Amino acid sequence: MISDRKLEHLLLCTHSDVEYHKKTGFNDVELVHKAIPEVNQEEIDLSTSLFGKKMDAPIIITAITGGHPASTDVNRKLARSAQKLNIGMGLGSQRAAVENPQLESTYTVARKEAPDALLIGNIGAPQMEQAPQAAEMMELDAMAVHLNTLQEAIQPEGDLNTIGYIKKLQKAVKSIDLPVMVKETGAGISGNDAQILEKSGVAAIDVAGAGGTSWAAVEKYRSPDKDMGDVYWDWGIPTAASTVEVSQSVNIPIIASGGIRNGLDAVKSLALGADAIGMALPVLKASYLGKKALLKFFEKFLAEMKVAMFLVGANNLEDLTKADLVITGKTREWLTERGYETKIYARRSAL
Repeated sequence: MISDRKLEHLLLCTHSDVEYHKKTGFNDVELVHKAIPEVNQEEIDLSTSLFGKKMDAPIIITAITGGHPASTDVNRKLARSAQKLNIGMGLGSQRAAVENPQLESTYTVARKEAPDALLIGNIGAPQMEQAPQAAEMMELDAMAVHLNTLQEAIQPEGDLNTIGYIKKLQKAVKSIDLPVMVKETGAGISGNDAQILEKSGVAAIDVAGAGGTSWAAVEKYRSPDKDMGDVYWDWGIPTAASTVEVSQSVNIPIIASGGIRNGLDAVKSLALGADAIGMALPVLKASYLGKKALLKFFEKFLAEMKVAMFLVGANNLEDLTKADLVITGKTREWLTERGYETKIYARRSAL
């Protein structure tokens, strides 16, 4: 059953080794220190807006769960934090509730607890025809269609036919009265694919690059073929590289997620061109420690962001897009080989 699989995923992500072994690429991104920043750290403004919704910080709790009774409490905790901090939240795939309305409360609890926060629905690419039903389930600000071909390829019950996805996506965009964003689930999105998505009418892209949760790793634990999960554990485009590729290829909002574990990673992502950042696994783990631990996690994360912005002389997110940074190592090699410009970031404050 889908509901049982949701619980399996929740437990595996919480208690098992499921993160990528290779890095996100953020270690190859160096923000250029500004010795005279001319900034008051206490007055740094992290506010932004996405899908017409104002947020106090460019943070989204990206799709985690829903579809099993055990996930109700998780979504309740996450939604309360999103409401209190005025940040965004994404739901897990709503397929389970579309097919079994008795599970709707595992998702709708999020809007109940976060009446004012940015809330993003979710449906899988193989089930795009269910997007209208998912959109009608509650008051949403956007609908995400998630791409998870790596997971589908490894899981025992995976959907392996992606023919017609683009036409289905175009239809989904037209069928619901909400902005539609597309998000990967941990393997990244290339600049080439981002251009196809933009032309299909997508309103935003979450790159969800390699570096955070590996769904090949998650499905390894569920599959009788353990070797396949091992072989593809680290498959994907590193988050830093994916963020640059997509930001240099499209003119729609970009969310960077996939292995962002601290405020410095977040600021690097925003400086590379992301409009917001997303996190799932570290937030999930913090939620199990209780309300205070979850809020403490975010308070620490926001403080780390402000320190990084202070050190590069950025009063706000617009200033951050002009901050100098240097891309080195494997990330520069990747981007150079793929034909993307890396030097444009190094002296842009002087322009």
